[in-house]
Amino acid sequence: MTTGILPGTGRRITLSTDTPPPGLTGPLTERFTGERVEKSVQVVLNSVIFRASGQSLTTAGTYIEMTSRLIEPGFLALALLAVRGRLKR
Repeated sequence: MTTGILPGTGRRITLSTDTPPPGLTGPLTERFTGERVEKSVQVVLNSVIFRASGQSLTTAGTYIEMTSRLIEPGFLALALLAVRGRLKR
């Protein structure tokens, strides 16, 4: 039950909502689609491995961001090895 006052009129309104019990709906073939699998993989990778940027990106942009976050530490290590090699001369 939700109650509130309607702006401008000052009238009090009351709304009641019913929450259905949780459960799986629809046939199995509609619940397991390629689009849903891709979205679930993105969510898992962003939460476990990568830090999500919080920006709305296209699919290509999301994969580019994931790839760059995976490769960047390698580039940093190579840069440090290059600096170390120059300093040792």
